[in-house]
Amino acid sequence: MTPTQGGRRPRERSDGEQGAFVELLVGRAVERCRAVLFDLDGVLVDSTDLIEDELRRWAGEHGLDPQRVVDLSPGRTNLELVAEVAPHLDAQAEERLMLEQEVRSAAGVRACPGALALVSRLPEQAWAVVTSGNRAVAEARLRAAGLPVPRVLVSADDVSAGKPDPEGYLSAARQLRVAPEACVVVEDAVAGLRAAAAAGVRAVAVERPGAPLAAPHAHSVTSLTQVRTSG
Repeated sequence: MTPTQGGRRPRERSDGEQGAFVELLVGRAVERCRAVLFDLDGVLVDSTDLIEDELRRWAGEHGLDPQRVVDLSPGRTNLELVAEVAPHLDAQAEERLMLEQEVRSAAGVRACPGALALVSRLPEQAWAVVTSGNRAVAEARLRAAGLPVPRVLVSADDVSAGKPDPEGYLSAARQLRVAPEACVVVEDAVAGLRAAAAAGVRAVAVERPGAPLAAPHAHSVTSLTQVRTSG
């Protein structure tokens, strides 16, 4: 774990800021915040294998190195990924085709352990999703997984730059009318943790066993079953 600001108490609410405090129990630690900002894939929905399979298939169709495409994908929007790995292709056209395939395959997605229990205990004004995927895909995956679509969902359609740029997390905090330092991010990718750090937001890393994430975070867990609310 690369620790930052763990256990830091958020400042008192300023005029216009919404939301009562939520106490998150992360393992044995307590994080007091006004909002929780979740990454989607690999945090709330178990879609990592599906995404990697689709990226490998797409890379093979275009004669690209599948592993390189997978390795470069976390945090990037499809548009950014295509521009990076295949600048000779029409990135916007490829993005549209990838979007259609991702929506079609969403039915096979399931909720990550602990996800439904956690979001069900959070007030609707106290949580958001920030994803590098498109809105249509995010909503399809949430519904397929039996999870509610949050009031605030920031997708690739809503930002000019994907993670590690902090724009998505800052936008979610602003829409919830909560200061960034009064939020907690839950992420499973280095790019997302770096985005949280750049936004000035505390982060909980969801790590695969034996695969620590080399990016700033206050706490680490292996699943959301280790994160709950008090009370």
